[in-house]
Amino acid sequence: MLPILASSVAAAAIILERFWVLRRARIAPVSLRQQVVRQALSAPMTSTQLYELEQGSPLGFLFAAGLRNLEFSREVMKESIEEAAAAVVHELERFLSLLGSIAAITPLLGLLGTVLGMIDVFAVIMEQGAGKAPALAGGISQALVTTAAGLSVAIPAVLFHRFFERRVQDMVVHLEQESIKLVDELYGQRAKPASAISDRAASQKECQRKVASA
Repeated sequence: MLPILASSVAAAAIILERFWVLRRARIAPVSLRQQVVRQALSAPMTSTQLYELEQGSPLGFLFAAGLRNLEFSREVMKESIEEAAAAVVHELERFLSLLGSIAAITPLLGLLGTVLGMIDVFAVIMEQGAGKAPALAGGISQALVTTAAGLSVAIPAVLFHRFFERRVQDMVVHLEQESIKLVDELYGQRAKPASAISDRAASQKECQRKVASA
C-alpha cells in the first residue's frame, strides 16, 4: 500500500501542476501576435525586448526565435521557429510520461499486494486448517484492498493523462498557426512599402514618357 499511496500523491501533484501550467492564457496570451507585429514594424526590437518576450510565454519564445532572424529570408525565420518549437513541446509534455507510468504501474502494484496477501492466507490455511471461515474471509478482503486501491489511482491517472495529451496537441497546433501568421504578416507588411515604391516609380516614368512624347 505504501507505493500505491506514494503514487497517488505524485499523480495528484502532477495533475494540479499541469492544470496550472497548461492554461491558454499562459501558453498563448491573447493579442500577443498583434502587439509583436506592431512593435517589430515600428522599430527593430532590442535584445532586452526579445529576452522579455522569450521569457513571457511559450508563444513569445517562438516569436523571439523568429524575430532574431527577421533580417534573413522567410524560410530561415520559419526554420528557427520550428527548432524552438521542439523545446516548447518538450516543456509542455513535462511529467506526462511519469503520469502515464503511474497509470500503468499502480494496477500491477495492487495485484502484487493481492497475490502476497493470498499467499499469507493460504499459509494460515496450511497451519490452522480451513475451518475458520471468518478469519479467512477477513484475510482475503484485506488482500483485495490493494487491488482496489491500485485501480482507484490508475483510472483517474489514465483519464488525466489522455486529457493532457490532447490539450498539448491542441496547444501545439495553435502555436504553429500563430507563428505562421506572424511570419506572413511581417513579410507581407514589409513587402507593401517596396511594392508601393515600385508602383510610384513606374507611374513617374510613364508621366515622363508622355511629356517627352508631347
